[in-house]
Amino acid sequence: MKRILVIILSAALLQGCNNSQGVSDAYGNFEADKTLISAEVTGRILQFNLEEGDLLSAGQIVGQIDSLDLHLKKEQMEAQILALKANFDQINAQLEVQQQQLENIEISRLRTENLKKEGAATQKQMDDVQGQYELAKKQLIAINSQGNALTQQINALREQKKQIELNLQKSTLSNPVDGSVLNKYAMTGEMAMAGRALYAIADLSSLKLKAYISGQQLSQIKLGQQVKVLIDAPGGKLESLSGSIVWISETAEFTPKTIQTREDRINLVYAFKVKVPNDGRLKIGMPGEVVFKTGEHN
Repeated sequence: MKRILVIILSAALLQGCNNSQGVSDAYGNFEADKTLISAEVTGRILQFNLEEGDLLSAGQIVGQIDSLDLHLKKEQMEAQILALKANFDQINAQLEVQQQQLENIEISRLRTENLKKEGAATQKQMDDVQGQYELAKKQLIAINSQGNALTQQINALREQKKQIELNLQKSTLSNPVDGSVLNKYAMTGEMAMAGRALYAIADLSSLKLKAYISGQQLSQIKLGQQVKVLIDAPGGKLESLSGSIVWISETAEFTPKTIQTREDRINLVYAFKVKVPNDGRLKIGMPGEVVFKTGEHN
């Protein structure tokens, strides 16, 4: 009887050892780098041509925000610029007249200065001509200043026009990155607000398995390391994929509740991510396992 009991216990221990060899080194879930695409201008959405699951390419036009108000502002800005430009003709005419007056006063000043030297003109006459000359120079400077101020106003309007044109471009919704639409947050006819998310997109050609290891296991991994990733397969089996470690956390954290047993949750662990090429079998949120050492898993 004792011999039979020993045989049973030995078989149980052997079975336990065989199961331990099939235990993975880390467990986690797949995730993707999600990009939130937001509206850059405010207005009513006139078109929004995408649905969740659509595969989009970078630069693809997906919608249009009402830009009538921006077009009207642009036309108003162009009209103001033309009106200011029309003032240049008047300023240029004033400059020509003032320049001629200055030349005439200069001639008079030189003549009066020669007469004074000969005693035929008084100091008062000389002072009067000199005053007229200085006044004419200041008037010429003032007219030039008006032209400069007019130029600055036009340049300021041109900069505002550039901003309007930029907002007009932003009114056309262009998808910035390749990927699949994960979530759609707006519909045609709704008001888009600048900064409000319209949809979320992610490149699903590869996913990242975020898993956790203990501090004792930390020395077993490094960036760029090739590891084996296991996912559930039909019939209760595990399917093996290849991946590489692309990120290792620098700080420890408490074990997530979904990863380990209640007793192990008090332990501090380190998160890391494994990038795995996706042929369509991997889904966001799917569980996965990581094996650092090569071995067979059924």
